[in-house]
Amino acid sequence: MAETISPAVPVPSHQRTEEAATGSLISYVLPVYNEQDGIRRFHRELIAAIDTRPDFDYEFIYVNDGSADDSLAVLRKLAEADPRVRVLDFARNFGHQIAITAGLDHAEGDAVIVMDTDLQDPPRVSIEMIDAWTRGAEIVSARRRTRRDTRFKRLTAHSYYRLLHNLAEVDIPVDTGDFRLLDRRAAEELRGFRERSRFIRGMVASMGFQQTEVLFDRDERAAGETKYPLRKMVRLAADGVTGFSTAPLKLITRIGFLSLALAALGILYAVAMRVFLPQVTVSGWTMIMVVMLFLGGVQMLSLGVIGSYVGRIYDEVRQRPLYIVRKVIRHDQG
Repeated sequence: MAETISPAVPVPSHQRTEEAATGSLISYVLPVYNEQDGIRRFHRELIAAIDTRPDFDYEFIYVNDGSADDSLAVLRKLAEADPRVRVLDFARNFGHQIAITAGLDHAEGDAVIVMDTDLQDPPRVSIEMIDAWTRGAEIVSARRRTRRDTRFKRLTAHSYYRLLHNLAEVDIPVDTGDFRLLDRRAAEELRGFRERSRFIRGMVASMGFQQTEVLFDRDERAAGETKYPLRKMVRLAADGVTGFSTAPLKLITRIGFLSLALAALGILYAVAMRVFLPQVTVSGWTMIMVVMLFLGGVQMLSLGVIGSYVGRIYDEVRQRPLYIVRKVIRHDQG
């Protein structure tokens, strides 16, 4: 379970200046899942990036999300070589959003940067985030200007972000993932969000605070394969919609009214044929089948949508821990 952290009192953003921020601790939260081939390169590039801003202190919190390869062994060596590295080793795979949550729970910095370790999020962009933070921003999101993915993924991501933006009851920025900086005050508030079906970018958007964006061009993966195949992307998309919008439930109501209207038209048609054209033999089999299949499909769809929300309620009432940390690996503990 996450340890309880008692942070110092943060400096309000309107009182913060670049000089006042000098010497602050910056925490990097870095979820890892089967990234053995790219972690060393990522860490080298991250060190090269922060070396351009030596006026801050840094800590690197790698969260091993139940990797099945040698990622943990690589992370252990990083911790042995760099005292700023801390590794949270999960007891099993809990998922990307939970890994981010665990890192946030353990981060002690005056600002916390969340980013993936596949180098699609360039470490140099995090320095631009720090600059925006020193100018007073409390939340800095990295917005993708371009991305090097397949045409299918670019199209679906583009469509989904805009659909979510229109459906959600909070203003979730388009083309932004989990790559962002949080001021200590914002990070503390985010730690209080303990729901199980997590969509962190939506949670961050719902908090408010003084937010800004940094534009960047997303690179290709440095090594390995994507950890978000279509199945996981669909699940994350569903969490985003059901977690921050009741639009699907409202859509069921609209479909219900539409079905009622169509049924009324069918009744009027049948009555009119019976009254005005009784001599015409009308075969009603086709209409009956169409109506039954239509209403059956609407009912099954409605039950599926309602079931998604009921499932979220069931997950919450069980009150199981969000994650289990097998071991925390530090420089002096190995």
